Amino acid sequence: MDFSLAAWITYTMWAIFALMIVDFVIAFSRGFWKGSFDTTFLPYLKDILYYILPLNFILSMVAIDPTKYTLIVLFFIGGASVVVKYIMDIIGRFKE
Repeated sequence: MDFSLAAWITYTMWAIFALMIVDFVIAFSRGFWKGSFDTTFLPYLKDILYYILPLNFILSMVAIDPTKYTLIVLFFIGGASVVVKYIMDIIGRFKE
């Protein structure tokens, strides 16, 4: 396990995708066992478009940032907020 900045960026993306997969598996299994098998993946595609793509865009803009840390801090704030969103969604699925 590395503790460089690039590694933490990778770990943030892994956490987001892992929580997205866990949320999908919980929703899929609950729908499957209830008998309401729904194959619409649009919410997850929308989440990738609205959450993951802007984070990747922020990372691509780091090269032209004069401070070199403003966009990285913005990336980590955005990544942490997406992680919190998926944790709240997972907790909400268990409360249903």
